[in-house]
Amino acid sequence: MFNNKKFAAFLFDMDGTVLNSIPVVERVWGSWAERHGLDVEAFLKTVHGIRAIDTINRLGLPGVDAQKEALQLLEDEIADIDGILPIPGVLSFLAALPPERWAIVTSAPRDLALKRMAAAGIPFPRTMVTGEDVSDGKPAPDCYLLGAKRLGVDASDCLVFEDAPAGIDAGRAAGADVVVITATHQHPVETEHLMIASYDGIRAVPDDEGLMLLATETAAVAC
Repeated sequence: MFNNKKFAAFLFDMDGTVLNSIPVVERVWGSWAERHGLDVEAFLKTVHGIRAIDTINRLGLPGVDAQKEALQLLEDEIADIDGILPIPGVLSFLAALPPERWAIVTSAPRDLALKRMAAAGIPFPRTMVTGEDVSDGKPAPDCYLLGAKRLGVDASDCLVFEDAPAGIDAGRAAGADVVVITATHQHPVETEHLMIASYDGIRAVPDDEGLMLLATETAAVAC
């Protein structure tokens, strides 16, 4: 796997990567899209991994205050945690990592990220990058470059765990290797990157210097 490459740190996206928030996204964003006359099914496919403000601005809806709408969506999402669950196997996987060797890098605002991680039982990392920390959100590489910097390593020495196209592009643009978590994918994904259905059957193997090798214990990993 990765030609036995060892990594200085792991950088994890949040939604769809360490936790499943799809029920909330579909409720909150689906209602918003319906109010604005959008094709709900088509629209929901475009929101994953991207900051709310960027999603709304991209639509260019006339008369819509993107900042105001994003703040209201944030309030609605923070208030709704029903059905948020950890991705299978992630809790034991994260628990085995050295705390100084991993970070959460999410497009979500910090308050929302903390609320969802608490709901899913995800441990709060020492290092976190959220949507407010960068000027340019995913697919720009800024968030992953910042995550690596805060951990004191180069992004090219990191492994990014992602699920959404915007995040995959961000990790790749940062110069990191990328593994795609497919646990919440409803349709097949075309990607050149390693794909993992869940964290079951994988583990991080550290060496004497603290560098980590991603290893598989089962046949759950596919290229």
